[in-house]
Amino acid sequence: MTSQSELSGSSIEDVVAALVKEAIKAGADAADALVAEGISHAASFRLGKLEDIERSEGQDLGLRVMVGQRQAAVSSSDLSRDGLQPLAERAVAMAKLAPEDPWCGLAPDDRLAKDFPELDLIDPVEPGSDHLIDLARTAEEAALAIEGVTNSGGAGASWGRSGIVLATSAGFVGRYGGTSQGISVSVVAGKGSAMERDYDFTQARHAEDLESAAKIGQSAGERAVKRLNARKMASQSVPVVYDPRVSSGLVGHLAGAISGSGIARGSSFLKDQMGEQIFKAGLCIVDDPHRRRGFGSKPFDGEGVANKRHNLIEDGRLTTWLLDTATARQLGLETTGHASRGIGGPPSPGATNLYMEPGDLSADELIADIKSGLYITQLIGSGVNGITGDYSRGASGFWIENGEIAFAVNEITVAGNLKSMFAEMTPANDLEFKGRVNAPTIRIDGMTIAGT
Repeated sequence: MTSQSELSGSSIEDVVAALVKEAIKAGADAADALVAEGISHAASFRLGKLEDIERSEGQDLGLRVMVGQRQAAVSSSDLSRDGLQPLAERAVAMAKLAPEDPWCGLAPDDRLAKDFPELDLIDPVEPGSDHLIDLARTAEEAALAIEGVTNSGGAGASWGRSGIVLATSAGFVGRYGGTSQGISVSVVAGKGSAMERDYDFTQARHAEDLESAAKIGQSAGERAVKRLNARKMASQSVPVVYDPRVSSGLVGHLAGAISGSGIARGSSFLKDQMGEQIFKAGLCIVDDPHRRRGFGSKPFDGEGVANKRHNLIEDGRLTTWLLDTATARQLGLETTGHASRGIGGPPSPGATNLYMEPGDLSADELIADIKSGLYITQLIGSGVNGITGDYSRGASGFWIENGEIAFAVNEITVAGNLKSMFAEMTPANDLEFKGRVNAPTIRIDGMTIAGT
C-alpha cells in the first residue's frame, strides 16, 4: 500500500507494526495500534498588538487488544522501542479483567482497504510566523475600520498538520495526513449596554482556498454592526430560516440520530425509521469521505475498512445507519466504513464530510413569501433530546417582514421536534463547504419561538 503523507518517515509504520506484534506475543488474540502525529502553529493579535504566538508538536500512541471476547485500550506518548513491550503487556492484563463484549473484534479481512485514493489534503508550504501575524493583523484592521465597531475580541491565524498511522494484527498498515489553516476575528459594535459581538472565519486544507484576511475582517465588522439595536419578539409560531452558519447543526443532529451506537441501544428517535420518508421528496444528505480537500476526508476508516460516499438521505428517505464493525455486528448488519478512532479507546461510528445538497431557490427567494418570521444567525445552548427528538435552543438573528430582513432580534428561544423539523426543511442553493458538516440556508415552517 502507498501512503498519502508522511510526518516522521516510515519508522512510524514500523512502530505500530512492532506494537501489534508485542501484543500478540503478550497473549492477545487480536490487536490494532494507532499513532497520531500533529504540528500546530498560531498567532493572535488584539487592538493592534501581537498577543501570542505558539507552536506545538506531538505524537501519541494507542493500542487496543482483544483476548477472547474481552478488550482493553491503552495510550502513551512514549514511542520508543523500549516502551512497546510493557505497554502491550499492560493492555493484555487489562483485557483479561474486562467484561466480555460479544461484539468486539477487528473488521473482517475482506473489508480492509487495499488502495488509498489521493485526496489532496496536504498543502506543502508551511507559513512562517511573520505571515501568520500579518494575516491576523490584516483581519483585525479591516474589522476595526467598519464604522460602529468599538472594540476587538482579537484576531488569529493558524496552520496545522496532522497524520494517522494504523496497523492491525490482520496485516493492515495505512497512513494518511493533512494540513489545515484558518483566519478568524471577533469584534464588538456599539457602546455601554447596547454592545453586540460577532465574528467571521475562514478555514481550508490549502492556503489558496482561504478567503482573504481583509474580507473576513470586513465581514466580522459588518455583522457586528448589523446586530445593534436588537429587539425582543412576542411568542408565536412562524417560519424559521437557518443561516448556513447554524444550519449545519441540523444536519449534525441527523448524524447523531442515525449513529449505530444509539440505534443498537434503542435510544434514538429515528430507531424505527429505516427506509422511511423523513425529509421532503428530492432532499439528499451525503457523507463523502473521499471529497478532495475535505476536512473529514480519509482514505480508510478508523478500523482500516475501505470507505465510500453514502447518500444517507436519498429523495427524502433514510437509507443507512452510520456503522462501525461492533455496532454492525450488534445489529446483524455490515459495517458502512464509518468507524472513527481516537487514541484512548475503541472505535465508534462517526460521519466524515457530511452535507445537505443544495436546493433550487436562492436564500432571498426562500424568504420572499414570509410575512413574519425569524432568520437565525446564532444558536445558544444544546437543548436537543436524542431519544425523543425534542429541540429547544436559544437564538438570535433578524426578523423577517414581508419577505425581507427587517431588524435584529435577540433573547429568543426556538423550539420544535426534530422529526417534524426534518419533514418541513427546504434548502436554498447557497451550499458552501467550510468544515466537516455543511448545509445551505434552510427554511422550516411552523416552528414555535418564545420571546417576551
